[in-house]
Amino acid sequence: MKVLVTGAAGFIGSALSIRLLERGDEVVGIDNHNDYYDQDLKEARLARHADHPNYTHIRMNLEDREGMAELFKTQQFEGVVNLAAQAGVRYSLENPLAYIDTNLVGFGHILEGCRHNKVGHLVYASSSSVYGSNTKMPFSTHDNVNHPVSLYAATKKANELMSHTYSHLYDLPTTGLRFFTVYGPWDRPDMALQKFTRRILRGDEIQIYNYGKHRRDFTYIDDIVEGVIRILDRPAMGNPDWSGDAPNSATSKAPWRVYNIGNNNPVELLDYIDALEESLGVEVKKELLPLQPGDVPDTYADVDDLVSEFGYKPSMSVKEGVKNFADWYKEYHQV
Repeated sequence: MKVLVTGAAGFIGSALSIRLLERGDEVVGIDNHNDYYDQDLKEARLARHADHPNYTHIRMNLEDREGMAELFKTQQFEGVVNLAAQAGVRYSLENPLAYIDTNLVGFGHILEGCRHNKVGHLVYASSSSVYGSNTKMPFSTHDNVNHPVSLYAATKKANELMSHTYSHLYDLPTTGLRFFTVYGPWDRPDMALQKFTRRILRGDEIQIYNYGKHRRDFTYIDDIVEGVIRILDRPAMGNPDWSGDAPNSATSKAPWRVYNIGNNNPVELLDYIDALEESLGVEVKKELLPLQPGDVPDTYADVDDLVSEFGYKPSMSVKEGVKNFADWYKEYHQV
């Protein structure tokens, strides 16, 4: 099918574009190539698939209302995967309006494009950060998520609500995917794995928040992409048993769904760093610090719906996934 991938020069967007092209889909990718992090990395990711005959790349902001409307009108997509967003929890504490512009205004333009051009399925990135102050583990899509602790998380929750409205009013199938700490080769330099690796290889001390007691449901990039593709191929459907007397937070009478994609196996941050230390063959110097504002101490995904409905569960071990990352990092940076 013909698929729009937003954020196509990003970590997940680039990997997804490659997989879609490999199976024979036509992909149009858009990305604004902003300077939130190293633009050379974005260009290097893009170079892996930019020359494919079924790929078209467009440099554009989601906030460009007229440009987005024209794109949807001329291309007539069958499916859309929205991965473009202003990322980062800590950055949202300092630059909140960047999140309003891209994650809310830009996402509204995606919804309008899908609505007016009869797109068959919109799949979009939500985040495990929506669970905010929730402490019941594992995190379930059937529990409410009304207490976000960062603006980034709030915009992701807002995306889910906006999508539900369009599904309800315009019968647009939409599916939100709550990603849990995605990592692997080609990831973002502002993410923990790259930040730690840079400092470790320089011989510097690394700062570890919450005294290393964070637990994260680290999910490998290939597992994420496989989940996205399986869900893209099956447009969301309404739940005929949904009741307003006992509302199910993961489904609706409208064609709207939300799923967790996580490894279902939380790992303590210190164990994650131990795996990196082993992969790099370098002893790590650590500075243990308290929890930072906006951070969530633990994430742990309930993926039962993903397993039962799609026969799929992420499976990459952290030890193997971190080794794959370390091998890529050393090759890419010629270390």
